[in-house]
Amino acid sequence: MSSLPQVRHRVVDTNGIRMHVAEQGEGPLVVLCHGFPESWYSWRHQITALADAGFHVVAPDQRGYGQTDRPATIDKYSMLHLTGDIVGLLDVLGEQTAVIVGHDWGAPVAWNCALMRPDRFRAVGGMSVPYFPRGPISMTTAMRQAAGEDFYIIYFQEPGKAEAQLERDVRATMLNVLYAASGDAKGADRWQPVIPRNQGVLASVGAPATLPAWLTTEDLDFYTAEFQRTGFTGGLNWYRAIDLTWELMAAYNGAKIAQPSLFIAGGEDGVLGFPGMNLILAGLPQNLPGLRNSLIIDGAGHWVQQERPEQVNAALIEFLRAL
Repeated sequence: MSSLPQVRHRVVDTNGIRMHVAEQGEGPLVVLCHGFPESWYSWRHQITALADAGFHVVAPDQRGYGQTDRPATIDKYSMLHLTGDIVGLLDVLGEQTAVIVGHDWGAPVAWNCALMRPDRFRAVGGMSVPYFPRGPISMTTAMRQAAGEDFYIIYFQEPGKAEAQLERDVRATMLNVLYAASGDAKGADRWQPVIPRNQGVLASVGAPATLPAWLTTEDLDFYTAEFQRTGFTGGLNWYRAIDLTWELMAAYNGAKIAQPSLFIAGGEDGVLGFPGMNLILAGLPQNLPGLRNSLIIDGAGHWVQQERPEQVNAALIEFLRAL
């Protein structure tokens, strides 16, 4: 954290857990929600830029991550818990409304905060994972039908299996995952969402000869230390609760998000190649009637706000200032 001296850190009580947040700036509140396997630190390039642009920026370690509590049971990781944590965070901060932005798993948190509490979240941005309404069949059923038993999210369902592989050498895991899903990885090095049969979760990522330009030794050290301390179970439990979330959110079947919205992704993001994703992207204007911009950044991969911070920051500031 030494390279971000202006960023303040504290732990707050929200929704029955202790949550660590990083924050900077004063003005309208912007909450930044990270993905897997990340932390508040994923927003290191955005926090100060948005604060300097006149916003109060808060980036939590979400439930299961970093210095935030990690409940032991899978049923504590439903989307109702995850969005409840953020609503509670607004209460602690004394703010009635916020703009919420999420990346990767943080994107569904952001989309669902906006969907369920339009009175609290006045605008929403999602990166990598576009909004799509709840459908008629469970998430794992849909994934099995579309991509089979070897799709990584199905692989993650069995407690302990992915952890054993990811935690064997945390530094190598973080380096290879960050590299393989980025726009720098080419050919066989690129992350594949379908795990090679009987080879394990890390068989689908390549290893770089040198660090990509957007990832420093200090960055890798930070991620490594966090996951060496916490393990990966908290983050993996988000995947394991997806069918519970689907059950609990039946009332939102087919629901749209009306607030002003923004979508950003890297052109080389493997998520954009998921089965059925072309239909989801084509349906964005219908499901997000307030969509202001859908920005695909050429050459960037999955970690778009880390790989292309200048372009992402410019798009975020333009969106925020126009509200």
